[in-house]
Amino acid sequence: MSGAPTESRPGEAAPGRVTAAAGAPPEDPGGARRAAWPLAVAAVTYNAWVLEFLVPTGLDPRHSYVSELYAADQPFHVLFGVVEVVTALLVAAGAAPLPRRPGSDRRSVAGRWSLVAFAASSVADVVVPMRCAPSVNRACEAVNPWHTATSALAHAALFASMALMVTAAARGARWPLIRRWGPWVLAAALVTSVCTVGALLGRPGWHGVPQRAHLLLVGAWLALLAASPGSRRTGKGRHRRTG
Repeated sequence: MSGAPTESRPGEAAPGRVTAAAGAPPEDPGGARRAAWPLAVAAVTYNAWVLEFLVPTGLDPRHSYVSELYAADQPFHVLFGVVEVVTALLVAAGAAPLPRRPGSDRRSVAGRWSLVAFAASSVADVVVPMRCAPSVNRACEAVNPWHTATSALAHAALFASMALMVTAAARGARWPLIRRWGPWVLAAALVTSVCTVGALLGRPGWHGVPQRAHLLLVGAWLALLAASPGSRRTGKGRHRRTG
C-alpha cells in the first residue's frame, strides 16, 4: 500500500537515511573548525610586512630582507617581532588539530608536525634576530650564523610540511583544494625562496621582491590549509543517500 511504513532489515540502512561510505573515517567538524580559524588568521599576519608601507622603517622593500624589520637595532623591531611570534603560535595552534582521525595518512600527520616545527623555528628566528640591517648598514654582516640557521630550519620544515601534505592529498580523497593548488604553490614558493639567496652569496639587490612574493605564497598555503580540513570528501569518502 502506498505510504505504508517499511521496515529495514538488519544491516540495511533505513530509506532516506544518510550514511557514510564504508571505510571512511568519521568526520571531526570540531577539529576542523579549531584548525581553520588560527590558520586563516596566520595567513594574514604572516604578511604583516605590509606595515612597512605605513610606518617609517627606513628600509627599502626591494633590497631588504623582511627579517631586517625586526633586527635588534631597528626602531620597530618589537612590533614586527611580536607579530612574528603571534603568527607562529597561530600556525602551531592550527596545525595541532589537523588530521587526528582513525586511519589518517602518515604523510599528513608528519606534515602536521613539520608545520609545528616551522612555527617553532619562526619563534627562534625572533629570539636570535639579526643584529642590524645589512641593506642600510654596510658594516653589518649579511650572514648572522644563528639567525641564518634558524631561518634555514624554518624553510626546511615549511617545505617538508608542504611536500608531505601535497603528497597525502594526491594519494587520498580528502583536501581537494590542496590536491589542486598545493603543487603550484609549493613550486612557486621554492622558486621565490631560491631567488632570495643572492645577498647571502655576496650579490645583494632586489632580493626583497622575491622574498615578499614568497611570503605571500606561504600565506596562500596557510589559507589552503585553513579551507581544507572542513572540505567534503570526494570519491570513497563521499556521503551517499540510501533508499
